[in-house]
Amino acid sequence: QVQLVESGGGLVQAGGSLRLSCAASGRTFSSYAMGWFRQAPGKEREFVAHISWSGGSTDYADSVKGRFTISRDNAKNTVYLQMNSLKPEDTAIYYCAAVSRLWGSRRQNEYDYWGQGTQVTVSS
Repeated sequence: QVQLVESGGGLVQAGGSLRLSCAASGRTFSSYAMGWFRQAPGKEREFVAHISWSGGSTDYADSVKGRFTISRDNAKNTVYLQMNSLKPEDTAIYYCAAVSRLWGSRRQNEYDYWGQGTQVTVSS
């Protein structure tokens, strides 16, 4: 069982930055690949980024590539999402998720555990 708790969301102006954190419980964090997803009002939840167990492999949605960076610290059981050059269309609830394998996925239904989400609001 893995519990995930996101933090770091908030209100920011367009062009600003935020860093989201996702703290995981359990001693086997390093055996999980991790992902970030988001859900904007009235829209389906969508893939943002994922990272492999070691942090050596990452993948990003085209909409955030070059602006967002996913990383992890296995010693701290934490995965991060650094978000720069934020746009109003980045406004959403951001969720982290864990999958019990070494490599991440863009497919939500492959993830085993989910956090409760953290709100990010970008004003224009």
